[in-house]
Amino acid sequence: MNFAYLFARKTTNATLQALYGEKNIGLYFSALTQAGDILLPQLTEFGGPKQVLVPVGLDQDPHIRLTRDLAAKFYNEYGFKLPSSVYHKFFRSLNGEFKMSKRDPSSMLTLGDPPDAAYKKIMTAFTGGRATVDEQKKLGGEIEKCVVFELYTFHFEEDDKKLKERYHACTSGKLLCGECKKELACRIRNYLNEHQKKKEKAIDTAKEILDSQKSKR
Repeated sequence: MNFAYLFARKTTNATLQALYGEKNIGLYFSALTQAGDILLPQLTEFGGPKQVLVPVGLDQDPHIRLTRDLAAKFYNEYGFKLPSSVYHKFFRSLNGEFKMSKRDPSSMLTLGDPPDAAYKKIMTAFTGGRATVDEQKKLGGEIEKCVVFELYTFHFEEDDKKLKERYHACTSGKLLCGECKKELACRIRNYLNEHQKKKEKAIDTAKEILDSQKSKR
């Protein structure tokens, strides 16, 4: 919070408007607070100036730009190095909404989901399928809308060649959504079965490690 007040002294309203548009003071101050969070690890008590890599979504890019500008302005006082960023793509919920929500368990997958429950979630997931089978075969699927294809892309298809083949099969109408979803649902169910078996076997070992750490305190 102290950084936010400090940064405000060298930040003009014109700068904030250029980055965020005309917003209320609360949003502007929040941006200054986040800049402080990003630069905090470079303080002396945390090891001093260092390269910092911040994972953000594309919508957070203005925060990085503002923080780099402030790091340069306060270099003489703190020796800040300009922070870097890596940009992450948002993964949509199973129902096609922009973000997953804990309030709606059916909109997300977790490693603790019962395998059969996860299977059912995928079978009801949002796709880019057309209104009818005939229309799908004629026009192909609208794959840019398909959550199922996103799951293949980010988690369940490691072979780029196979992913490309699936893309063309969908958009050409050769692959129907039901078939595609069922294959993914089976993969996820099998994955969770194996993961949860391994987790169960590792619990005793994890407890031993925790207990040994407690005894050293």
